[in-house]
Amino acid sequence: MVCLHGDPPKLNYLAVHEEAQDDHLQEAFGEFGELKNLHLNLDRRTGFVKGYALIEYENFEQAENAIASMTRGTLLEQVINVDWAFSNGPSNWALKRKNMRPGRTHRSRSPRRRY
Repeated sequence: MVCLHGDPPKLNYLAVHEEAQDDHLQEAFGEFGELKNLHLNLDRRTGFVKGYALIEYENFEQAENAIASMTRGTLLEQVINVDWAFSNGPSNWALKRKNMRPGRTHRSRSPRRRY
């Protein structure tokens, strides 16, 4: 498996315990390699974890080992699921916006001013 655009490998950790904190994930997933990034979303209303986390490793082998070891494992007495998370790559919005009207490569001239 190859990571697109040279991005570091990212994992999606599902079924996060609602009272989990960054330290819990750092300790559990840090044994497979140095974590480049760890993102734990919180619910604004309740302040508890939304139920998933995004974990980024320095290299592919570390991420692969984490998936193999942690999938169907337990963290804070809860069975967890770990899998790959991929980004869509760079946005193509500028390209799409530029070519909104297919078949037209330039704009028509404005009429001359009348004084």
